[in-house]
Amino acid sequence: MKAIIVDDEKHVREAVKLLVDWNHFGIDTILEAQDGEEAIEMIGEHRPQIIFTDMMMPTKNGLELLEWLEAHYACGKTIVISGHDDFQLVRHTVKHGGVDYILKPIDAEQLHAAVSKAVDCWIREENERHRKVQSNIEMNQIRPVYWEKTLSNLVAEPSAYEASAASLDEAFGIERGMKECRLAIIALDTMNAGLKAKFDANSDLLFFSVTNICNEILRAGRHGVAYRYWNSDGEILILLYGASPNPDPVLAEIQRGLTAALRSSLDIGVSLVQPFPYGLPAAYREAQSALRRRNLRVKEKRIYYAAGQPSAQQPLLSYSDYAEQIRLAVKSGSEEQIGKAVDLWLDAVRALDTVTVEQFRHWQSEYNVLRSRWLAEWFGERQAELNIRAAPVFASLPLDQDGALSPGLWRRQLIDDLTALAKLQLEHQHRDNNVIFEIAKYIQNHYHQDITLQEIANHFYLSREYISRKFKQEFKVNLSDYLSDIRVEKAKLLLLNPHLRIAQIAEMVGYDDEKYFSKVFKKLVGLSPNEYRKVNQP
Repeated sequence: MKAIIVDDEKHVREAVKLLVDWNHFGIDTILEAQDGEEAIEMIGEHRPQIIFTDMMMPTKNGLELLEWLEAHYACGKTIVISGHDDFQLVRHTVKHGGVDYILKPIDAEQLHAAVSKAVDCWIREENERHRKVQSNIEMNQIRPVYWEKTLSNLVAEPSAYEASAASLDEAFGIERGMKECRLAIIALDTMNAGLKAKFDANSDLLFFSVTNICNEILRAGRHGVAYRYWNSDGEILILLYGASPNPDPVLAEIQRGLTAALRSSLDIGVSLVQPFPYGLPAAYREAQSALRRRNLRVKEKRIYYAAGQPSAQQPLLSYSDYAEQIRLAVKSGSEEQIGKAVDLWLDAVRALDTVTVEQFRHWQSEYNVLRSRWLAEWFGERQAELNIRAAPVFASLPLDQDGALSPGLWRRQLIDDLTALAKLQLEHQHRDNNVIFEIAKYIQNHYHQDITLQEIANHFYLSREYISRKFKQEFKVNLSDYLSDIRVEKAKLLLLNPHLRIAQIAEMVGYDDEKYFSKVFKKLVGLSPNEYRKVNQP
């Protein structure tokens, strides 16, 4: 902390310096001035927290200094030290914010108490100032989010307008009498690579930058308000006031402003004129529809209007028409064949002059549906066990540096995904074959035990249905029949020993019931165990 002693008598200044325990109060800088004029200059430069002043001084006295302090530096705490026991001087001190009035000669205890009071007062007020500053910072952070959410809510719940109509008018000039409006959407999904990289780690900063640029332009002509749309990722909305027949000039100015500040413009979809506020949901859908119909082959960013000129008819193109070639290429396991199959599809895409977002999303949906079918065909119930992603495969559009559709990038994405599927399928196929042969070996080694399909499933951590299906595919016989064949073959060898009873042999090959063993044996061999023994006696 700092203190200043203002007195035209040097010995008084020295006395104050000696009588105050500066370290006790945390005061490490002590300044001196001979009159009020010099004090004002030093206070302006050094901003001391505690001010000691005499009343009667040349040039500018203590009365004038107190008045100046109240007007220009009210946070400083002033202690008057005067040789005049005058009520008017005391009254003037209190009126203009003085903490205490001490008479000369100075009493050390009175001075200590006055300084203590002044320091405590300054610390208390300083803490309150910090609290208010922090509160203002927090409010300034919260307020934009509050308004963004309020405006976003109007799109889903226009009836909420009445509750906030007065505050919206005060904050943004949205007059209660406004009957019509337009809604525009600034889309961030096709921004160019440079802009995306710049804000990749801080999307909030991107929203803040774009809305600020828009609102500077919109406020200048009271055209509307731009805000982050909290009900959807990657969208900024512009509420355009009134029913302007041509919002092109202000939107074109926004495009120029974005280009100047960010070195990139953005696609904007614009609704038709709708009633305010109850037409906002329809306006939002119209602006979205305008963006869905934009041409991804175009590199420069544009303004797209709802219900504008119909786009030229494009030949029907369905991903499903190329699906079988791609599926067979994946089954082959060859990345070269996969690349050739994908190129057939992308050659057809490249032949189109227009590819809308709507078209692309439809192709993505087709791809994901077909991919899910292939997964079900190849991996069945083991998809979860193998942690195979079902869909969607591509969350973002494959765009080039300018933000236009890149068939080359899309080709790489498709080939990478399909090649990974092919590799997984081959690994799965190889693993399946291995595990089925392991199961067959397990049966051969444990045929004499009471093994069941459930016991085998538990041992190999597979489902009974999966084992049954795969076992029959590989060995062309049910698992139970395979086990019976092994047991009967082992029983044939044991029947050659005349000293073993049939019941013993049945138990040795895994049957607790002799009659059931005989029944199974006869079914497979055509003879009962006794008949087989007689026929094969040496």
